[in-house]
Amino acid sequence: MMIADSNLQERDRHAVQRALRLAWLGVGFTFVVILVGVWTRLVDAGLGCPDWPGCYGALVVPDAERAAGFAPDAPLDAFKAWVEMFHRYIASGLGLVGLALAWLGWRNRHIPGYPLLASFVLLGLICLQGAFGAWTVTLQLWPQVVTLHLMGGFSVLATFFWLYRRLKACRDGGQPNVKLPGLWWLVVLLLALQVALGGWTSSNYAGVACSGFPTCNYQWWPENMDFNEGFHLTQEVGPNYLYGQLHAGARTAIHYTHRLGALLLGVGLLVLALRYRNHAQARHWLSVALGAYLLQVSLGIILVLNALPLSVALLHTAGAAVLMLLLLHSGWALGNRQSTPQVFADRKVVHA
Repeated sequence: MMIADSNLQERDRHAVQRALRLAWLGVGFTFVVILVGVWTRLVDAGLGCPDWPGCYGALVVPDAERAAGFAPDAPLDAFKAWVEMFHRYIASGLGLVGLALAWLGWRNRHIPGYPLLASFVLLGLICLQGAFGAWTVTLQLWPQVVTLHLMGGFSVLATFFWLYRRLKACRDGGQPNVKLPGLWWLVVLLLALQVALGGWTSSNYAGVACSGFPTCNYQWWPENMDFNEGFHLTQEVGPNYLYGQLHAGARTAIHYTHRLGALLLGVGLLVLALRYRNHAQARHWLSVALGAYLLQVSLGIILVLNALPLSVALLHTAGAAVLMLLLLHSGWALGNRQSTPQVFADRKVVHA
């Protein structure tokens, strides 16, 4: 008796393709959610709704009378409340994408090479992001939570992208064996630290603590910098941190450290690009990453010289996300060694 299992293999291919499209949607969706979150912060709408997950006890922004009855000490600013709720709505939509990918992962767990673990890690990260979103409100913009919330967003974006790459490898022919070089990991660490410093700078309202460039307040090493206070990670929980609580010297130290972090990241990217300049697949993406880094530096300078214009601040965040994706893509090119078995090769099993 002859049994043709090519149809089964084709069904598996289509199943992986559906998950692949959903993962790619998640990459774009997360990118938008991150930018909307930054926009929410830049227009000071992070506490536009004093409660969570609703807004003044409602699922949509209520009128001023109901808001006053729910929270008399938090007057309604309708614009800020709608900005905050819009951010929550689209973040909830992202959660549905993560849930769908986890469901598809469980359903397709029989497929060799399917990234089941990555699918569930992604869902866990999205849930953790929701918790950080709640704590951002309930802890009144506590800088530690705000910074972790930003880093969580970048982590979700990175996981969506890596899941997309894994799914594509699964669809095209097997279990990828990714071995990433240590130098690449070092640059990724520098980028993660720089994103954290950017979040810390923003959450402590230190973006304009240094005037001028390349000097800071007309000094190469400002004398009033207070690193102890600027990086005091056990700040009191409870005060409203809208517009910040730190003195000028602490904010200057934060801003200046962010500049030094950018310099270290640039050196790391340059060394990585030179190290793998002869790598046929990775060198193009590393060159593009260097270009994105230079654009990021330019946007940072514009931010300082023009007192944080909103559009440039959004572009600066978008540039950091693009740089991370480029670095991940180059890492995949550097480390991926596709295994030879063809999971979805058409074949026939013949039984006598």
